Amino acid sequence: MTPIVSMRTRPGIAALGIVWLWCFGGDSLMAAGGQVGAGEESQRAADVAALTRLSDAWDKAIVRKDEKAIAGNMADDFRAIDGYGSVEGKPAFVADLVDPKLTIDPYTVEEFEVRLYGETALLSGRTHMTGTYDGKAFESNYRYIDIYVRRDGAWKIVSVQITKFPPAKT
Repeated sequence: MTPIVSMRTRPGIAALGIVWLWCFGGDSLMAAGGQVGAGEESQRAADVAALTRLSDAWDKAIVRKDEKAIAGNMADDFRAIDGYGSVEGKPAFVADLVDPKLTIDPYTVEEFEVRLYGETALLSGRTHMTGTYDGKAFESNYRYIDIYVRRDGAWKIVSVQITKFPPAKT
């Protein structure tokens, strides 16, 4: 199985994710004769562009604490796994992001990548996040993976997971 991959740097807040796409399986991009058809390639390029826009819009909604936009991008059965291995559902995740004690500064996601497997997409990247919580500054470095699934024609984020790592030594 060969995924379609798009890599670039994009601005925004990285959402998070877990890899369970193998539960859904994946489709091969290879059509008869080992080539991807032009129509299929065009649809995949459109999906990558749409997912990139969704991810960027979600990140911006998180920075501005737009609860409706944050929740609107998420499936009802959403699950998040944080850097400590804790699991939470959609209501708790959204509540944490819009908590008045939390302020997240805008930043850039590096090594952004979209990988498509049929109706499932993995979005991943690396980021350095700064902000404040309850008046105290914080700094966090992490890699993330967001899992989107297309249901009823719409992409929704179903799961996120982050892996924290120490800042680079200067």
